Amino acid sequence: MTPLNEIKFACLDTETTGLSPERGGKICEIAVSVSQNGRKLEEFSTLLNPGMPMHPDVIAIHGITNDMVKDAPKFIDVLPRLLSLLDGCVLVAHNADFDLGFLRAETASCGLRFPDYPVLDTLRLARKNGRFQRNNLGVIAAALGIDAQGAHRAMADVRMTEKVLYNFLHEFARCGVNCLEELQKCQFKKHEKAVLGLTPLP
Repeated sequence: MTPLNEIKFACLDTETTGLSPERGGKICEIAVSVSQNGRKLEEFSTLLNPGMPMHPDVIAIHGITNDMVKDAPKFIDVLPRLLSLLDGCVLVAHNADFDLGFLRAETASCGLRFPDYPVLDTLRLARKNGRFQRNNLGVIAAALGIDAQGAHRAMADVRMTEKVLYNFLHEFARCGVNCLEELQKCQFKKHEKAVLGLTPLP
């Protein structure tokens, strides 16, 4: 059993050119924030050149333009830095399947396999244990009194996810969930005592 206060959490978010890598979508921005027991250890964020033009509808969502990414590094250029940063961490994302699908596809295009890190999905935790009006990141953040300024840019979403995570950890700890293995189960089965969203942190 791994105590939660000993874990390094890597909150992660990607902005993309489309909805799925299977349909040709690529990552155009990535951000990571690593913390332990509420203490920030390291942050990393970069635009990425996706090697393809982005549709205006996509640009309207995240505000990243083709001109902004034309001189940015490619995914393969930042992959070593990314893997080094994530080493030994539990990955945290809101709708983690989305981000992990892109990361696996991008890493595979570099001839490598994205490692099988332990994962926590704040969306799954909210759906199973929360009482939010909706379970998208912005609504959850607002309900918890977390600033949602800059939403839909990778680092802004990462910082929101990180604050949501620690709010959730506080609530689960109050209910006796103090190790990673127990917390992971709460993504798929509602905890009998936890009600996320009723006790926002000060």
